[in-house]
Amino acid sequence: MPEDASAVRPLPPDLLSCDLLVFDLDGTLIDSQQDLANSVNATLRFFARPALPLPQISGFIGDGVALLVRRALDATGGSDEPLMTQALPFFLEYYRDHKLDFTYVYPGVIAELKRIRAAAPQLPMAVLTNKPVRPSRAICDGLGLSQFFFQNYGGDSFPMKKPHPMAMQALLAEASTLMGREASMARTVLVGDSHVDVETARNAGALCLGCGYGLAPEKLHAAAPDITVQQPTEWLAALHTLLA
Repeated sequence: MPEDASAVRPLPPDLLSCDLLVFDLDGTLIDSQQDLANSVNATLRFFARPALPLPQISGFIGDGVALLVRRALDATGGSDEPLMTQALPFFLEYYRDHKLDFTYVYPGVIAELKRIRAAAPQLPMAVLTNKPVRPSRAICDGLGLSQFFFQNYGGDSFPMKKPHPMAMQALLAEASTLMGREASMARTVLVGDSHVDVETARNAGALCLGCGYGLAPEKLHAAAPDITVQQPTEWLAALHTLLA
C-alpha cells in the first residue's frame, strides 16, 4: 500500500509535464485478439454454436468480457441470463488457461515505455482495462510490462468500469500519494485505442491519446481523441505536444 501522502517528500518535476499516464491494455499495449477469439469460439462450440471470424469478434472487444460473450451469443442464436450464467464462467476459465497462447506486446511498446520513463523518472504510470483484473495482471507479468506500472486495474476492480471515471479518480488519488503532492486530472493522459477510452478520459476530465493501430480505429476516429498516433513509438512526442 502507498505511504500516507503527508509522510512522502514531494518529488521534483519531470521533463515531461504530466501528473499521471494511464494505459488501456487490449489494442493499446498488447494484441490479444487471437486468444480472445479462440476463447469465444471455444465457448460457442461448448454450447453447440457456430464459430465466428476473428474480425467480427474483434469488433466485440472493449466493453468487458460479459458483453464480449453476450455479443457472441447474440450473433449465433441469442442469449439470455440462464445461458450467460453458464457461458461466462466457461469463457473465463478457458481464457485463463490460454490468455498467452498468441498474445504479444505491440512492436515498439516496451522501448517507448523506457523512453517515457527516461524522460519522466517519477511519472506514475498505470494500466486501466475493462478486462478482468486477474488476467490483466497475469498478462502484464508474463509479457514484461508490469515493471513500468504502479497499478493495474481491471473491469472488476470497481463497481463501475470504463467509461465511468471512478477508476481514473482512484488512480489520480494514488498518484497524488506517490508523488507527495496533489496530481491534476487536467495533466493526466489516458492512452487507448477505442471510443470507450476517449469517453473515459472526457468523463474524468483527462486528456486522451488515441492509438490508431488498435482494435477499433474507425470508432476511435469518430470519438475524436485529443491527439492520435499510428504506432507506439510516437507516444512520447504526442505527450509533449498534448502537455506543452
